[in-house]
Amino acid sequence: MELLDLMRERRSIRRYDSRPVEEEKLAKVLEAGRLAPSARNLQEWKFVLVQGGLLPALCEACNGQAMVREAPAALVVCATESHLMGCGQPSGTVNCSIALSFMLLEAQEQGLGMCWLGAFDAGKVKAALSLPEGWVPVAVSPLGYPAESPAPRARKPMEEVAVRLGE
Repeated sequence: MELLDLMRERRSIRRYDSRPVEEEKLAKVLEAGRLAPSARNLQEWKFVLVQGGLLPALCEACNGQAMVREAPAALVVCATESHLMGCGQPSGTVNCSIALSFMLLEAQEQGLGMCWLGAFDAGKVKAALSLPEGWVPVAVSPLGYPAESPAPRARKPMEEVAVRLGE
């Protein structure tokens, strides 16, 4: 499939089939994150794959969003270091966001669904998963086979989001 087609088809999935995700598909999703670019190629991240008995506690740390508990797996993307880049942005947030974007696209390619969550308590996520000191949860996403097919959401027209200069 062409990359733009994959991007057009991807949706935020909030309902999941209960069947487990095959190990080879999980490995491909994680590999996509590993291959993502990062500031100075430092790769200061950890991709935490959560399954089974830890999902209810993770759900609670994610403000009770049921999709976290109902999916067969979830990913927690953590920054292990962060510095302000020359542009003034924190490298940890940017790097983890790029990595999760790569993983979202690979999940789509594998017939899986994900939903990028920002509504969670990072301290509670750390506690629920007993994450080491220095690991900062940046994003959480349930991961599994979709049990829904949401319609595409509207996108602003190109002329509202892109500007060309210097022509």
